[in-house]
Amino acid sequence: MDNPPIGVMFRCDSPPENLPAYAQLAERLGYDELWVVEDCFFTGAVSAAAVAAASTESLKIGIGILPAAFRNPALAAMELSNLSRLFPGRILPGFGHGVPDWVRQVGAHHPSPLAVLEETIAAVRALLHGETVTAHGRHVDLDGVKLAFPPAEPPLISAGVRNEKSLRLAGRVADGTILAEGAAPAYIAWARARIDEGRTEAGRTDPHRVTVYAHLDFDDAPRSARSELAAQFSSPVQPSDPADADVLAGLVSDAKGDLEALAAALPDEIVDRYAVVGDADSCGKAVSRLAAAGADAVVFVPPRDADLSVAHLTLAAEALLGG
Repeated sequence: MDNPPIGVMFRCDSPPENLPAYAQLAERLGYDELWVVEDCFFTGAVSAAAVAAASTESLKIGIGILPAAFRNPALAAMELSNLSRLFPGRILPGFGHGVPDWVRQVGAHHPSPLAVLEETIAAVRALLHGETVTAHGRHVDLDGVKLAFPPAEPPLISAGVRNEKSLRLAGRVADGTILAEGAAPAYIAWARARIDEGRTEAGRTDPHRVTVYAHLDFDDAPRSARSELAAQFSSPVQPSDPADADVLAGLVSDAKGDLEALAAALPDEIVDRYAVVGDADSCGKAVSRLAAAGADAVVFVPPRDADLSVAHLTLAAEALLGG
């Protein structure tokens, strides 16, 4: 099986002035995509996407994700139309629920996050396709809105979601789905089935792109990925593969809040299942497993250390992309 498109993430905790050089490096190494994120309270993803696109020639730029509750859909569509006309075929926008605590912190909480996301994606997608939109929903309230400059090639709109109802929503109204870090192959296959249920409900037969984020640690001793997974497994969110739930619950309990101890105790097979780690052969097989489970694109989330990040992305490109 050929590799799916492989992208890299520009981490939200990276200084924004580093983005142009990082984007240029990603393109030079042969990566297909660069993804920018919008976590509170770091940097804005729309402006970051514009900088990344302007700094490169053909690299596709993903936005994963814009919290739907933060943005009026008309303004979001205007921004995305602008990007899509300036950089045709290169922009891959995504919307999501956003972290609930952050949404409350900025006064954007809504009693139905599902309604917010579904109505926002539906309105933005329609506007980008040149439609006149009138919608009076639980969140979106538009009256005869039509873009003056819709893109000739509307971008695919993805939903960055995790749970069953949200995945079905993605299948109904979005053109793609973004799955966050720590997505095991079994979870990807399960998510794909829930997405397809939503697509069936809506009568959709067009393609639906599944983008999967994955921690990258191009090292036989993947300390960075172990640390990231330890923090993730210690959170209230359950592991994406239920088969690992009991083992991980026991390890978390034994660690008693010591993330370093938990990271060291994680079995190799679990690290391999939830991240792209090891040498060239191991990383290549990990990407193949993700693709076989249903990933149409894989986005590497590099280590937090900037120097290590560049080193691992370079080594991975040489091994997997022929860079």
